[in-house]
Amino acid sequence: MDSATTTSVETPSGTATLRRSYVTNGPTAAVTVQNGHGGGEKKTFALKKYRHVTAVHSESRPSTLSHDASAPPSFIGFRNLMVIVLVVGNLRLVIENMQKYGNLICLTCHDFRRKDVIIGFLLYILVPCHLFIAYSFEWYAAKQARISRAQSVSKGGSTSPTEDQQAKFESTWRSIRRAHLFNATVALAFHSWVVYFHIFHPLIGTITELHVIIVYMKVVSYALTNRDLRHAYLHPVKGELAVLPELYAQCPYPQNITMSNLTYFWWAPTLVYQPVYPRSENIRWLFVFKRLGEVVCLSVFIWFCSAQYAAPVLWNSLDKIDHLDLVSIVERLLKLSTISLVIWLAGFFALFQSALNALAEIMRFGDRAFYDDWWNSAGLGDYWRLWNKPVYQFMKRHIFSPLIGRGWKMKSASVAVFFVSAVLHELLVGIPTKNIIGVAFMGMIIQIPLIWITRVFEKMKGPNGRLIGNCIFWVSFTILGQPFAALIYFYAWQAKYGSVAKTMALNRRSALG
Repeated sequence: MDSATTTSVETPSGTATLRRSYVTNGPTAAVTVQNGHGGGEKKTFALKKYRHVTAVHSESRPSTLSHDASAPPSFIGFRNLMVIVLVVGNLRLVIENMQKYGNLICLTCHDFRRKDVIIGFLLYILVPCHLFIAYSFEWYAAKQARISRAQSVSKGGSTSPTEDQQAKFESTWRSIRRAHLFNATVALAFHSWVVYFHIFHPLIGTITELHVIIVYMKVVSYALTNRDLRHAYLHPVKGELAVLPELYAQCPYPQNITMSNLTYFWWAPTLVYQPVYPRSENIRWLFVFKRLGEVVCLSVFIWFCSAQYAAPVLWNSLDKIDHLDLVSIVERLLKLSTISLVIWLAGFFALFQSALNALAEIMRFGDRAFYDDWWNSAGLGDYWRLWNKPVYQFMKRHIFSPLIGRGWKMKSASVAVFFVSAVLHELLVGIPTKNIIGVAFMGMIIQIPLIWITRVFEKMKGPNGRLIGNCIFWVSFTILGQPFAALIYFYAWQAKYGSVAKTMALNRRSALG
């Protein structure tokens, strides 16, 4: 025999230790089992002869997708599937549109008027001048602050401001504030007026208006931040100086009031002014070129999707909207929602990941948290806090927190923030399209009750609450948000300047005739 078997049994402890060893020339399957009662003894089975007796059901276990599973499974595979389905589905629709409408891509088929390009370029140069006007105000205020501080020190200055000093500071600040307010108002109102009446093309108008709003917000941040820094400089009370960030000690007020400091803030990828920012050590030019390459490729992709797929859907929606065919309008919304989501995601990546990172690398701007994982938002509140961090940080620092400091309730302060954001959104969309109809404004205002509704799900224990809140966010975002606004503004534009306007004119003539 080429095999040997040995068996030993111990009964006093109530347990049996079984050891079987097979010596064979053929392959064997060995299984080792730990005995919990025998002080670490092992049982080794060479399962060559009895392969059909393995206990595959040896313990109680829930299904992987059950709620009582010990650990949730990973859904990376489903994520990959969704991406593939999204790409394939939209590619099929693009091919279907190409078969139906032919190739709609045309490099020379644009209506960029020479006047639009010239005015847009001039505004791009002139709008930042308001930042340097704000600098002149702050330079004068810093000069006066130095004089006041020197006089206070020469008189043996108190550590806390006297009533006269406080009154003088408030009077000076009111004058500076009026100057800053006038400068910021002109920057926003005058240049928006120019865009509305003198730039016809919506794309050029949108880029120009976006630049106007960015400079406006930078002017506001520059003025308000230096106001607080000047107050702490003139009133060096221990408690006030302690609240200033340690980072600011590298460039204390009024040393930050320089042209180079302002110029850096002008180009820095942030809307919030600081005397000092975290900086990277060097510029990685390969990184910059990669990010710029992504911007170019994604811009071409967005242009292709807009011209080949989104445009026909919008054109085919005009008649449905004109006749208020609600079923067809809903069908158009659903059809537009997929491609608008793809375009928006590509635009988000191109701007926040590629363009801002390239600019930050060139400026050696260290803090590049331009967004967080907004796609996992458990509600609308999470989304607005995570997706556009530069705007969120501006609103929180210069509107929300000051209102809370003045005794406002959080809900009231949040309403004020969304009101300001709604006005800016309406300007950004309504001015370039020559249709200030309040759709973008109301879209932002409606976010307030939606945030309160989804906040209930954010606070729920367990994964179900966040799941429901995330679904509500995506539905409102992909169907009720962007596609609806795109349809309305496209129809409004065509009703004013395009085919709908011509149809209306013909109908009027026939009615009069």
